[in-house]
Amino acid sequence: MSDKKKLLVIALGGNALLDSKSKGTIEEREAAAAETAEQLIPLFKSEEYDVILTHGNGPQVGNLLIQQEEGSSKVPPMPLDVCVAETQGEIGYILQKAIQNAFEKHGIRKNILSLLTQVLVDEKDPAFEKLSKPVGPYYSADQTREILKTKNWKFKEDPAGKGFRRVVASPKPIKVLQAGIISDLTNDGYIVISVGGGGIPVYYDKNGDIAGVEAVIDKDLASAELAIELKADKFVILTNVEQCYINFNKPNEIKLREMNLDEAQTYFDQGHFSAGSMGPKVQSVIEFVQGTGNQAIITHITKLPDALEGRAGTLVHL
Repeated sequence: MSDKKKLLVIALGGNALLDSKSKGTIEEREAAAAETAEQLIPLFKSEEYDVILTHGNGPQVGNLLIQQEEGSSKVPPMPLDVCVAETQGEIGYILQKAIQNAFEKHGIRKNILSLLTQVLVDEKDPAFEKLSKPVGPYYSADQTREILKTKNWKFKEDPAGKGFRRVVASPKPIKVLQAGIISDLTNDGYIVISVGGGGIPVYYDKNGDIAGVEAVIDKDLASAELAIELKADKFVILTNVEQCYINFNKPNEIKLREMNLDEAQTYFDQGHFSAGSMGPKVQSVIEFVQGTGNQAIITHITKLPDALEGRAGTLVHL
């Protein structure tokens, strides 16, 4: 990273790369990635920032788990950490290719690469007892009952009323093991796609070896951890709304254009941000601002240029 450039970590939602209403075909995934790449072009044309991209994998890993279950009589199913690694490679490839094509189209001479990223967790994290991370598609109540006849899955109802989703363990990220490599690549001028799907969850076993664990880490919390470790100048979470709200979808709904740390923590503690959607995003920006003293933004990808200039999104600061 050069002296004149600021470091920007941008967390893309899994739904930015695969709409929850899509079937999940490669054509749909590539079209979504191409659209995402095009929307990021103004940022890549700018010489103000060095950029690290992170991404979710909720829809993709959920679909992969279905494939694993359906094919389990013929091919041994893989554990969740391996499924996260697979979706890191899959999404990284599709997103990287889309951005490379956009660079070619717009005459941008920059290099981008995807890095398989491991994230350290505590194997004794209480999250392994209290499953909370939604993965995969939404199911109706009837579909959920049918699945539970044959599978020992845990489900939770979506707070927005979209249906039921499978939930898995979501331990807190402690450390991004490849943070130093990501920093070196960024310093050398590469745009890096990393911490895909929250990172591959690993821990150190009793022999001191790295071992995978059955979990999916929240990608916003893992992205915030990376941004803190690298002392990023700004941390941006891109989601499906332009900004945060309190009393969302109620007559007394209020747009939050900015929040200081105390306000963000108070609204979070009051339960204004649901655990299945905005909650982890607000928690992540709180941790980033606390950890660095720098600013964080939550917004929609189409509002990113305006949000970086302070004209859109929700800005969280000290």
